Amino acid sequence: MKRNISLPLGQALTDSGLISHDQLAIALREQHNSTTPLGQLLVNLGFLTEATLREVLGESLGRQTIDLSNNVPDFEALRLVSSELAKRHRLLPLWLSDDRGQLTVALSDVNNIVALDTLRGVLPNGMDVDVLLAGDTELSRAIDQYYGHELSIDGILHEIETGEVDFRVFAQNNDEYSQPVVRLIDALLSDAVRREASDIHFEPEANFLRIRYRIDGMLRPVRSLHKSYWPAMAVRIKVMAALNIAESRAPQDGRITLNVLGHPVDFRVSAQPTIHGENIVLRILDRKRGIVPLDNLGLHEQQLDQLKLMIARPEGIILATGPTGSGKTTTLYSVLNHLNHDSINIMTLEDPVEYPMPLIRQTSVADAVKLDFANGVRSMMRQDPDVILVGEIRDTETAEMAFRAAMTGHQVFSTLHTNSAIGAIPRLLDLGILPDIMAGNIIGVIAQRLLRKLCPHCKEAYPAELHEMQLLGRREERPLQLYRAKGCEACSFTGYRGRMAVMELLRMDADLDELVARRATFREIRNAARAKGFRSLAEDGLRRVQEGLTSLDELSRIVDLTDRMA
Repeated sequence: MKRNISLPLGQALTDSGLISHDQLAIALREQHNSTTPLGQLLVNLGFLTEATLREVLGESLGRQTIDLSNNVPDFEALRLVSSELAKRHRLLPLWLSDDRGQLTVALSDVNNIVALDTLRGVLPNGMDVDVLLAGDTELSRAIDQYYGHELSIDGILHEIETGEVDFRVFAQNNDEYSQPVVRLIDALLSDAVRREASDIHFEPEANFLRIRYRIDGMLRPVRSLHKSYWPAMAVRIKVMAALNIAESRAPQDGRITLNVLGHPVDFRVSAQPTIHGENIVLRILDRKRGIVPLDNLGLHEQQLDQLKLMIARPEGIILATGPTGSGKTTTLYSVLNHLNHDSINIMTLEDPVEYPMPLIRQTSVADAVKLDFANGVRSMMRQDPDVILVGEIRDTETAEMAFRAAMTGHQVFSTLHTNSAIGAIPRLLDLGILPDIMAGNIIGVIAQRLLRKLCPHCKEAYPAELHEMQLLGRREERPLQLYRAKGCEACSFTGYRGRMAVMELLRMDADLDELVARRATFREIRNAARAKGFRSLAEDGLRRVQEGLTSLDELSRIVDLTDRMA
């Protein structure tokens, strides 16, 4: 029921059926002998939950609300505000914006001008303050929790080393933050999200635990801890992911969902037994960065036009190819987001669902109920879909079902593990798909890789050498200016910051379909595609090198350039 937010709080609550008139009368009588606000009295009396009160007040004040029990504040934000100020004015710093120009805080009284003015007086000049409404009891508990314990990684490790820590206590309870291991895992997860890592590796060795983040596709060591820390840390991660903490000899998979730095983040957890203990890897699925608009994929104008022509065909299959971690899912999600509209029915079958999307019906494969890709596609075709995403074509049965869907008037998207776009044709033949079935039913194939971008703050210009000019196909007498990595504080002294996709797009037409139908060789298909404007991964990558976006060293690490060197 929609609440009338123009009414006084008590009347709005009774009109919406959240409390009865008798309950309101009791609370009003109690208010005569108390200075406690009416809403908090209703909570104290047990007539209303704090979460409901928070949402009602948020609507009435036109303010965004926050559930502090499901959010992890940023240590950097907490460090800006002293414990004394936070407790005196009842405010909790939550997180800083990416450019550190705005601090988000939680208050139970968003109109507390004194608290906000005092806060602005201690913040760096020019920093804005964004205010979220929190429940009063939740806020008090959170201030005591986060200001009562050490939250930096170094501080927590020092506490573990110097204090008496009961490693047996990991149950979810109100006192869990008294356990340093609980805070250590939260701090590591928050730190990895802040540094835009895609994975966190916990790797036990014989005498120590190695922790590494994968950032921009490269693993970077961040911590090495004594081996005695790992059993307790592993138990904490398994408790959060709802895994069996008594099982350490078999692989397990789970999932954690947290609000980190102001937005929901999913962590896909994989535990694998090794000779030194359980190796645990967390894949970070940050919804804030997960879905990229089609126009922001960084495609060349000609590539973008080709891709839009491919997705304009109403039936057939579009394949995205490349190794694990090459951005195939991100590209397909961008395409689905571009197509997403309330006039069409989009359904997906994934392993697992990585980024929830509105309007789209998303399903995870599940071994427990024998829902694999083939059975899932068979079921989805009875759900009247217009567009189907099959997470991956792994076997003959899944490939056959995907092509059957494409042949019956559906637009199908899927991924395939091949090294190139044209390589998808022999791979499908290997899976048992007949050439006559492929011809006319493949809309196109996208092959892609992810390259690290040069840090814009420190990239270094230099004149291209002779062999580099030959590699780029340039014959000017004057050397071409290229760029290479140098390293600075902004990029953690790696020389690179962020990644971009390089792609090759094979758009099928009648001529190419005919070649596929008569089992033409790889070379014949490639030559015919080149005559129609097809450009390889290497050529797309070299274009990015000449534009100064990446280096030749980085391109040669990801893409085979040996053919051009011959």
